[in-house]
Amino acid sequence: MDIRVYRPGELSTADRAAWTALQSKAHLNGSPELANPFLSPEFTLAVGRCRRGVRIAVAREDGEPAAFFPFQRSTTGVGRAVGLGVSDCQGLVHRPGFTWDAQDLLRECGLAVWEFDHLVEGQRPFETGASGSFASPVMDVDQGYETYLRQLRARSPKFTRTTLAKERRLGRDAGEVRYVHDERDPAVLRTLMDWKSAQYRRTGRSDRFAHAWINHLALQLFHTRSESFAGILSVLYAGGKPVAAHFGLRTERVLACWFPAYDPAFAKYSPGLIMHLRMAEAAAADGIAYLDLGRGQKEYKDSLKTRELSVSEGWVTRRHPVAVGHRARRAPVRALRNMVLSRPEFFEPADRILKRMGKIRSIR
Repeated sequence: MDIRVYRPGELSTADRAAWTALQSKAHLNGSPELANPFLSPEFTLAVGRCRRGVRIAVAREDGEPAAFFPFQRSTTGVGRAVGLGVSDCQGLVHRPGFTWDAQDLLRECGLAVWEFDHLVEGQRPFETGASGSFASPVMDVDQGYETYLRQLRARSPKFTRTTLAKERRLGRDAGEVRYVHDERDPAVLRTLMDWKSAQYRRTGRSDRFAHAWINHLALQLFHTRSESFAGILSVLYAGGKPVAAHFGLRTERVLACWFPAYDPAFAKYSPGLIMHLRMAEAAAADGIAYLDLGRGQKEYKDSLKTRELSVSEGWVTRRHPVAVGHRARRAPVRALRNMVLSRPEFFEPADRILKRMGKIRSIR
């Protein structure tokens, strides 16, 4: 096996095509999780235009590409998953039966450590370094939207009935409800980003769109379109006005939910839930197998999901002082955060404090 590391601009057209082909065949080969848009070459290349240190390791067997490992590397050899913090799926994209040694791979990549927070299932050489696993809910629509809706009604009859009733009430109160699955107006994307920033501040969370590189990344991906990958802006309108929107990424079989938000003035109608049902209907019509709602405990995800995937966080390391120092700094922070998120007696008071702080900041 030959492993070579490339900068994003050095990756050949043939290698990009081979990478996409591995993803396209992932469902047939029993590894549908590898078809996630965050594991696509388009996502890695887009991050590479916004951030330094993005690299792609290509493993070849008999001269043919067998695996692709995207990562970000610092000058000291600290490695991170590409887009760590905004990427909801990470790992090595490979052909069936491919095996690798994590230590050897890190050595070839010039890494002392590689950190991840959404490692896809089935990556055993990396999973040995996982410090925790977390649920990532999905909405299965491969049997069609009507089948999904029928299952939703059976599992959560009150939720389904209430959400559909709110859609009808929204139409009566605000005007005709219209859904656009693939909105191409960048001004609406800007509206979504403004809503999301306000939501982050209101709930005391870090505002991702306060970072210029994330804005540039989202805009790049919005304009990225091919048969195998696209940035999808979905919008729910009422009376000709956008009331909810979502920007996500899709491959041929997976729609990764990324940035959903809505106009708080319409909160009583639950426009975000209405939009997700419309998204599921349109995705099913487009041949999507499932919508990945992403890691995180949210009531709306529990209501909409059909099952859960599992993603892991942690790091793999070599015997190196840089790896020891990095782990010593990061481990306590991750452990504390996960303890707060996993225990209601800690999470609920912390969440209230963050929301209160967010309101204070918005007033100022």
